[in-house]
Parts: sequence; C-alpha cells; structure tokens
Amino acid sequence: MASYVSANLFSNEMENKQLKLLVSGDVEGNFKTLFSRVANIQKKNGPFDLLLCVGDFFGNENEEWNRILKGELSVPITVLILGANQDAHCSYYPEKEGSELYENILYLGKQGVFTTSSGLQIAYLSGRQCDTNYGFTVNDVDDLINSVSSSKQFKGVDILITSQWPKGVEKYAGDVEGVNSDQCGSQLISKLALKLRPRYHFVGLQGIFHERLPYRNHKVLRETALHCTRFISLAKVSNKQKLKFLYAFHIEPLVNMDNTELTKQPEDATECPYQLSQLEDSNVKDEGQQFFFDMKAPLAKGQKRSKDDEDKQKKKHKPAQPSGPCWFCLRGEKVEKQLVVSVGETTYMALAKGAMVPDHVLILPIGHYQSTVVAPSEVVEEIEKYKSNLRKYFKCVGKVVVFFERNYKTSHLQIQAIPVPADLACNITDTFTEFAAEESIDLNEIPKHSDLKQIVNVEAPYFYAEIPTGEKFLCRISKGFPLQFGRDVLASPMLLNMPERIDWKNCTESQEKEKQMAQEFKKKFKDFDFNFSS
Repeated sequence: MASYVSANLFSNEMENKQLKLLVSGDVEGNFKTLFSRVANIQKKNGPFDLLLCVGDFFGNENEEWNRILKGELSVPITVLILGANQDAHCSYYPEKEGSELYENILYLGKQGVFTTSSGLQIAYLSGRQCDTNYGFTVNDVDDLINSVSSSKQFKGVDILITSQWPKGVEKYAGDVEGVNSDQCGSQLISKLALKLRPRYHFVGLQGIFHERLPYRNHKVLRETALHCTRFISLAKVSNKQKLKFLYAFHIEPLVNMDNTELTKQPEDATECPYQLSQLEDSNVKDEGQQFFFDMKAPLAKGQKRSKDDEDKQKKKHKPAQPSGPCWFCLRGEKVEKQLVVSVGETTYMALAKGAMVPDHVLILPIGHYQSTVVAPSEVVEEIEKYKSNLRKYFKCVGKVVVFFERNYKTSHLQIQAIPVPADLACNITDTFTEFAAEESIDLNEIPKHSDLKQIVNVEAPYFYAEIPTGEKFLCRISKGFPLQFGRDVLASPMLLNMPERIDWKNCTESQEKEKQMAQEFKKKFKDFDFNFSS
C-alpha cells in the first residue's frame, strides 16, 4: 500500500494560501553548497515553505552529512527527500516507510502521497525501476495509482517527484541534448505520470536542467479540458557547467483552485507524450536496468520466436493495398511521374495536377495510407520535414505557405501546399473563418502543438489546415462538405484572387508543360531538398 506521510509539522499559517517551494536536483552530499544557496534565497525572496530533493541525496563521501548530524551545518528549511538509487546509499535510510533522518530532513518513503495542511498533494516514488533493495516494481506503481486516483472526483495531484525519468517524455517536444529517455527512463513512471496527472513532475539523475513544453492531460475536442503538466529535470548541485540545480516556484493547491483557472491552456502546450495503450500491459521484462512492456506471452528457455511472429513485426507499418489502381501510390501504374519533384524514404513531393499556382505542390506517402491519422510515425516525421523545408524555400521568395488535408472522398493521403504572397499572410486566418461561417462549417482552431492522432478517430473524415501565422484548424466533415473548400478560400479576392482556378479540372496542363514546370521547381528547390547532400 502507498504510505501517507503526515504533514502535521506545518502550522495552520500554510492553509488557504499559495505555497512557495524550492526543488533541487541530485545533492550528492554537497549539503553546504545547497543549504548556503537556500539560505540566501530565503533572505532575498523568502520565506519558502519546502525544499524537495530528487535524484541522489547522498554521495560517495558524506563528510558534510556527519557535520549536519553533529549540528555543525544548519538546515534552513524543511527538506523532503526520496530514497536511494544505488546500493551504497541504502544504509542512510533505516526506515523503509519513511522517517525523519534529522531535524527538518524527512525521508518520504518508497512511494506515497505527502499532503500539506493547505491541501497540496505531492506524490512520490523513490528509486529506479529494478528488482533490488532500492528498486520499484509494477506493484508499487499500481498501488500508488490506485490509492490516489480511485475517487470519481480525482482531478490530479499538484506535484510528482521521481528520481528516474519517464520513458518517452520527449515525444511532441523534441529531443533533449545528452539524454535519451528510451535508454534511461522508466515506462512505469510514464504510466504513473499519465494516471496521476501532476501539474509539475520533477526528476533528477541525468545531470541536466531541462524544462519540457507543458503537455495536456486531455485529448483536444474529444475530452473535457484538464490542467497541463510541466516536466522539469534538474542538474546536480555543484555541477561544473553551472547548470540550474535549484528551481523556485509558487503554487496554489489544486483543491482550492477554480476549475476555469486550473484548466487554462498555455499556447505552447503539446499533446501528452504517453499513451495508455502502450502502458497498460502488466508483463514487464527486465534487461539489466532497462524495462519495457512485452505484448507477447513469455517464451520457454531456449525457445525462439516463430517466423510468423517475425513477419508480423516486419508488417507492422506495411501500408494497406488499394482496392483498385491508385493515382498517388508512387510505385503504381497510374501515378503521373512527370509531376514528381522530390522522393524521400517514405514520402515524396509532386506538383499538383491542376495547380492553383506554378509552385503548388503535394506531399504524399510512397505507400498507400489514407490519412495522417493512420500513417506511421516515420511517414508523418518525413512529411513534417518537407513542410519545414517548404516554409524555408517560400520565405526566400517572399511567400508563405498554407498546408491543408482533406480526408474525405479520397483514398490516399495528400497534403496540399499552396503559397501566398507574404504580405497577405495576415488575411489567411480571417478568410478561412469567414468562408467556414458562410458554408456553415464547424471549423475549430486547435492548439498549436496538437497531434491529429490524439484528436481524430481513425475512420473519421476531416479537413485540417495549418496557417503560416501558426494557427491550426480542424473540421470534422459531415455530409455535403464542399470538396474544393481549401482552394475556394485561397482563391478568394483577399488572397490569390483567382476564382477561375478553384476547380483543379479547369487548370490542367499538357504533360509536356507539366514536365517543364516540374524541372523548374526541382531546380529552385534543390538547395532546400533534404534528399540532396549539401
């Protein structure tokens, strides 16, 4: 069962007010440096109510800890610490369920929730994911989740502190220099963060300071809005690079907050990096200190995976086969290869048939995928690469680019990329919303860091557009949606002013002309094409 540490050491002065907290990365026995810094901060900006410590609190040499025990080093604030992350430190923690190691220094225990008199909830999980004295297991994590989130009124916890990183936290926010959570992270901590929905999640051990973009704990347009989570890794105390090891912030307990204020969404919020479908399986395999969830039954000693199993893995991202000839499958007989201007590993780019303007292009998967929602990650990543380079190219020629996709009455994913003069960029958003209103189309602006896979069901038809000023629009298509909606908007007097080119069938050219246009575009785009080495 999760252990709940008493918070009675706090006076009633902490009730009904914001708390000021400090969080430290790995102390590693450098208590003098840490407490001197804390004392200075207390004088300048205090008083702070608590100091939370993640990572290794003790080091290989703990002479300064002995000075604390002798009363030679003072502890200027109440300190909450996690347990050991290695065998050498286990002797400093005599009580498994938590205890006061010294006046003002409280070891929280293996896992549980610390609740202050003001209602602030701090969930904690000590150690690393491994089968050792200092390790935690799937049962520890499940016990913590069940003890905290079983109530129907559960919204989340204020803070989660773990020493180890969660696995996959970089998703949707970009790589972290010097850290790969697939190697150092725990999938159980990912599950814990997903289920507990902390407003802040602090970690240590990796020796870096990193503050991830906040992520949402709900699916946009599909679930009721919830608060966001801020993930923060702290560096080690006394690190030579002078990276940030101490984080100061103030927080009002979730239980005291108005829901409207609590669920305000930062503009830079991303989708949640953790997916329940990847975390629910309880079969955990141990490879040294790295773990993953195995979706297959365990094998007997000496048994090998069958060829069928291997074939299934290879076919995991194999595209579906079209029911008939497809105009856009690059290896198909119907594709008009004279329009192709760039070919990548999983996607390609071609001039649009019946283009609105000469540099109107399409980004398409080489294999047969119907939409972005069903396309595998490697396809989506290369599409984003093409988008990024098209933005750079068009910027150099005084233009901006609008991307849109219509997953309706089409069987092959097509990302339309249509440039507009840069001085008209300010008109694009208003024109889309005005045309949508005229057509009674429910066009919703979605957060900038949204992931369509998290918002749209696999079989749902939709229209999706990315505007150069950063806005993203999504419409769930119902019967009667105008097929040329995207072109209709861009052809309007406020933008390209070419109503005669709304219907692509009125804009077709001869194959010879198309070939010439493709060659011209390839020549201009070559310096921006990632398929050509610089």
